[in-house]
Amino acid sequence: MYTDDDYKDKLTPEQFQVTRKKATEPPFTGKLLYVHEDGIFYCICCENPLISSNTKYDSGSGWPSFWQPIDESSIKNIEDLSHGMIRI
Repeated sequence: MYTDDDYKDKLTPEQFQVTRKKATEPPFTGKLLYVHEDGIFYCICCENPLISSNTKYDSGSGWPSFWQPIDESSIKNIEDLSHGMIRI
């Protein structure tokens, strides 16, 4: 099992905060929002395949949105109310 120190060595500070500490990048700033090519999106932490581009859609939220993971067991959904909105 990886520790926070392992992830700090592997990720940029923003990637670490978003993936490990539940931070949120500002809307409309993430590079994956504008990716429209066919392919697979992989977890930046564990490198497992997560999402197919076939399930990506424009939600208008400013963040990439997907309606189905490649494998449900690869995703852990957690409801987060900490930013004045419901996030999963």
